[in-house]
Amino acid sequence: MRFRQKKELDQAVDISPLIDMVFILLIFFMVSTTFVKDMKLDLERPGASSASRASSKVIKVYLDNQAQAYVDNQPIKVWALQSKLRDLLRTSTEKSVLVVTDDTIPVEKLIEVVDQCRMSGAKDVAVATKKEVG
Repeated sequence: MRFRQKKELDQAVDISPLIDMVFILLIFFMVSTTFVKDMKLDLERPGASSASRASSKVIKVYLDNQAQAYVDNQPIKVWALQSKLRDLLRTSTEKSVLVVTDDTIPVEKLIEVVDQCRMSGAKDVAVATKKEVG
């Protein structure tokens, strides 16, 4: 008598497509994630007793102690600031500019930068300060 041999069923679950999908998702999140980078300038901001927290969506203009202006982590001349800010304000939801400056910057330079910010069409222009106690 001849018996038919039972075929063994391979019951192991193949997880290699799952591992592939996890790696694809990991790569997708690594590539699409953006990190907020702040300028790494050593600035001693001037103090003010009425200081308040600014929105994180404002456009920041940095002025270091050498009176060099920075926008989007790129150095920029003050005379070119107006056109750069105009381009950034066109796509911004908040039409506000925050000037982060060192306390050793001459007032004339700060006024020149604030003036360029206002002429670019910014609704609000503020100067970043640190809150004084008292």
